[in-house]
Order: sequence, then structure tokens, then C-alpha cells
Amino acid sequence: MIKQTVTGIQRASVFSPNHIGNDAAIFQGVAGYLRDKGYEVTILTEQEFLSLPERPEYIFTMLRNRNALKRLQQCEKEGCISVNSSFGIENCERDNMTRLLTENGIPHPDSIIADTHENVIPLLEQRRYSSCWIKRSDFHAIHREDVTYARHPEEVRDMLAEYALRGINRVVINEHLEGDLIKFYGVVNSPFFHWFYPFDNSHSKFGYEKINGKAKGIPFEEERLRDICDKAAKVLQLAVYGGDCIVSPDGNIRVIDFNDWPSFAPCRKEAIPAIGESIIKQLTVDN
Repeated sequence: MIKQTVTGIQRASVFSPNHIGNDAAIFQGVAGYLRDKGYEVTILTEQEFLSLPERPEYIFTMLRNRNALKRLQQCEKEGCISVNSSFGIENCERDNMTRLLTENGIPHPDSIIADTHENVIPLLEQRRYSSCWIKRSDFHAIHREDVTYARHPEEVRDMLAEYALRGINRVVINEHLEGDLIKFYGVVNSPFFHWFYPFDNSHSKFGYEKINGKAKGIPFEEERLRDICDKAAKVLQLAVYGGDCIVSPDGNIRVIDFNDWPSFAPCRKEAIPAIGESIIKQLTVDN
């Protein structure tokens, strides 16, 4: 059997806030796994991919650059196989994610998509938000200020003005949920799934785990958690995923964030073969 050449496109460091080393480690680990399986692996930066004259046939990628994303979408339309798909990556931008999860019945906080110049106070009061999260809707979080916690509706006004000053025109506002914060990682159609309490393990990107604080260990159904996450991944068109959810005091699980190919830092050793085999399966199906 002739092994294919697989092109890996790295994530630019600007899209790995406080996780540059972890993102690079999982990506290089998967590249090494594919090489060990006999595949020829070519590694590109996002910029190198943009200037590449030919179209790769097989890609695995953590890219986030918008221009690179558009080029990858064109490659996929022309027959390229990519893990994750560029369309799944785009679906993880918060406005798309919020709409898709809500429309497909994935448990999710009550949410509002609004313009930063809009007076949302009456709507927040109508929805009875005592506190909430404001998140830029048009892209992934790059800076700490792209996700902010508002303690009461009146605080939202100043925060929206700050977003507008930074050129961010739309935001997603999520109702704050009380309960245990859980971080999860998964690979669709594989045995691999991992979850943990990030506050208890001092695992953080921007430090927001402190808002919900130390987990109380609220009982919940682990199979239910995985089922929700796998369904969300399929709705968003992802193979490799991670994210966060809240387990409320009554044991209900709601997804508050979902990401294409995160760092898998606490479970990298176990995740690498699962991700590698997911990529290989895509190549095998194509052939």
C-alpha cells in the first residue's frame, strides 16, 4: 500500500494565548504519530499554506487565520480532505456556535447575540440575567478581554462600549450558570474522551475558572456528558474537539464553550494516537 503525503498546518502563536507550547506539542505529537505509521508529513505555517502554489490532498490542521481558513474551504470544495474541516473551524466562531448548538437542541446557556452599540439592558432584565458573560461573536478569543464577566446588567453597558472601541461590532451574551465547571476533550468515533475540573487542577487560559470556583463534585452522568459533547461536535462538523460545560446543582449539563482542536494538555499522551487514528480513518475512507 502506498502511503499518502499528509500536510500539517500549524496554528499561529497569536491564536494560542497562554498555550503556545501546549498547542505546538499536541500538533507535533500527531505529526510524529503519522510519520511512525509510514505517512510522509509536510509541516507548514498558516502563511506558508497561503502562498503554497498547489492544493494539498490531505490536511490536518489547527489553523485559525481567516485568510488561511478561506483558502482551506476552497481546497475542501475541490476535494481536499481536512481534519478538522475548515467549515467546522468556522462553526466554532461564537455566533455560529451559539446558533448551531441552540438550533440543534444541545444544552446551552440562554444567550443573546447583539450589536455592541445596542442597548441590551432591557432585554437582560427581561431575561432576568443576574450576571452574564460577554464574548466577541466574530472570532475565537485571542485576548483576555475577548471574554468578560459582568456582575450585573448595568456593567454590561461599559463593557460593550469597550468592545466597540476595539472594533468588535457584535457579541454573544451568555447567562452565567452556577455549578461545577468541567473541561472536556474528545475525538469523534473513537474511545477517547477525557474530562476534569480545571480550577482544581490549576488549568487556565485567562483565569476565569475562579468565577465558579472549586468544584463541589456535583454528581452527573458521565455517559450523558460524552453523548452531549459528541453530538455537539457532529453538529459543528468537528472530529477533534474540546470545550467547557457547567454541571448545575441538579446535575444538568450545559455546554458553555466548544473549540476545534484544543491543546489536550492534561491528556496529551492518550490523545495523540486517538487524533492520529482519526486522521488515518479519513484517508482510508477517501481511498
